[in-house]
Amino acid sequence: MSAILSVDDLNDFISPGVACIKPIETLPEQPPPPQPSSEALEFEVILDGQQQQPTTTTNGDGATAPAKISLTDCLACSGCVTTAEAVLVSLQSHSEVLSVVDGAPQLRVTPRAEGSGFDVSGLQDPAAKLLVASVSPQTRASLAAACGGGVTEQQAGWMIEQLLMGPDGLRKGGKHGNGFTWVLDTNAAREACLVLGADEVLGGGGCQGANKPAAPVLTSSCPGWVCYAEKTHPYVLPHLSRVKSPQALTGTLVKTVLSRVLGIATDRIWHLAVMPCFDKKLEASRAELTDAVWAGDGDPGKGVRDVDCVITSKEVLMLAASRGMDFFDLPRSAPGQPPFPDPVIHRFLFPSQRPRQPRSAGTSGGNLHYILHDAQSRHPGSQIQITRGRNADVIESAVVSPTGEVVFKAARYYGFRNIQNLVRKLKPAKAPRMPGGKLFGSARRPAGKSAGLDYAYVEVMACPGGCTNGGGQIKVDDRVIIDRKAFGEKPGPDEQRAWLAEVDEAYFSGEELDLTHDASDGDSKHLIAGISPSHIRDTLAHWADVAGIELDRLAYTSFREVVSDVGKHVSDTERVVQLASKIGGGW
Repeated sequence: MSAILSVDDLNDFISPGVACIKPIETLPEQPPPPQPSSEALEFEVILDGQQQQPTTTTNGDGATAPAKISLTDCLACSGCVTTAEAVLVSLQSHSEVLSVVDGAPQLRVTPRAEGSGFDVSGLQDPAAKLLVASVSPQTRASLAAACGGGVTEQQAGWMIEQLLMGPDGLRKGGKHGNGFTWVLDTNAAREACLVLGADEVLGGGGCQGANKPAAPVLTSSCPGWVCYAEKTHPYVLPHLSRVKSPQALTGTLVKTVLSRVLGIATDRIWHLAVMPCFDKKLEASRAELTDAVWAGDGDPGKGVRDVDCVITSKEVLMLAASRGMDFFDLPRSAPGQPPFPDPVIHRFLFPSQRPRQPRSAGTSGGNLHYILHDAQSRHPGSQIQITRGRNADVIESAVVSPTGEVVFKAARYYGFRNIQNLVRKLKPAKAPRMPGGKLFGSARRPAGKSAGLDYAYVEVMACPGGCTNGGGQIKVDDRVIIDRKAFGEKPGPDEQRAWLAEVDEAYFSGEELDLTHDASDGDSKHLIAGISPSHIRDTLAHWADVAGIELDRLAYTSFREVVSDVGKHVSDTERVVQLASKIGGGW
């Protein structure tokens, strides 16, 4: 962590409050000069929407060139904390989507007669790709609230589908009339992640042995939280759940199934994710989330990413505007989608009904909610007790047996201010440096013990209020909302609360779940928090069979400490190696 950015400076939304300290990497033609001062290493971070000229550097011939900061730089540097909220990235934008859509005629998938398979046309053009998108429910909720007029999350989802694959969307006016072949709901992968995560915490599956996370298990689906842990608190990493996020799991599913069933290379499949968070762009660029990892046949830094591009909710509006259309004028009806090539996976991705979760599940996917209900189902007669913590973003939960015994304890921590308290309590004890020295702070605890954390599981999210309040969501002070809602030029805290309430209301605008089947009755169709674990496990097993890869490699990931190289002298050889690895794994 940079000396010029301390933990005490942190707010709930982290963005670089100072100049970025990651220098531009260039290969010197002559021996490097003496190490410059820390001020010389600083480069201006260009914020989204700013019009000022970027900082420039001098290249080899004396000319000046814009200083650019890539996602690889962000992942390799610990100078910032979450890094993505305020960094203007050159790729993974709505412009990149248009570039790919209009780059070449797309691959087209056509079912053969009598269900005998699928034909793929356009393979003779090496630039042609098969376009697939996945959309988060939080994005649909944000756009539904922006539409107003009682538009539901489902209707907003149909509008996104019309934009990406409908005749009046991107296809209209495009160079080749291209559009996305499928637009998926990440709720399917979310349900799989919930079942895998519960097995990881409660037993019955999941990562085992050396890969099994230590208690308390912490949610790892929030990339802002993961970046923070990797860069500033590596002692937390053994506690992170190894289950991939819904975005990452969807990407792996799409690339493996389509490449196997259709017989095409993974780099011919282009997967776009529409998410509520800018940090999801960083997650997509991780070397751990490539085909080289799950296929096990190459260097992770040179693999094909499972998620090729991520855009946020507000970038959906920009994508529509770039085609000269108003997103809010798109039809609020489903355009219809072709069948997914595998029928079992099709039923998983496109179920006949997927009702929304109850409000008690929260707006971040319901990780804690599902695990609590799973733990309750394993202890007949038990009850779930929920206690509010120090603020609305902290809750403590317990599963209590009929005799009053606490059989399972968990919590929820949202927002970086609360996360700071969590990681402090997880800090391991340290022995005094001097013989006979007095123990203080965390060192007063027995080795391996944490202070006041007897949870088995903690749901951790970087954004206060959860994922519906993500950094990439449409905000109350965005011009589109000011114009449509007549909040005034400077919406205040009251308008902000009212707006977030509208987004949450849209998120829960679907049918409530029926939880009457939450019982361990031995029925293979029994539900836990509205989800059938047996159906999910059968589908995952089928996926592994289709891919020909063990589920452990498909559904789980890993994390690593990120050590800053800022201020360190690096030899020319080391610099070449670093650049080579970054070119392979990043941009």
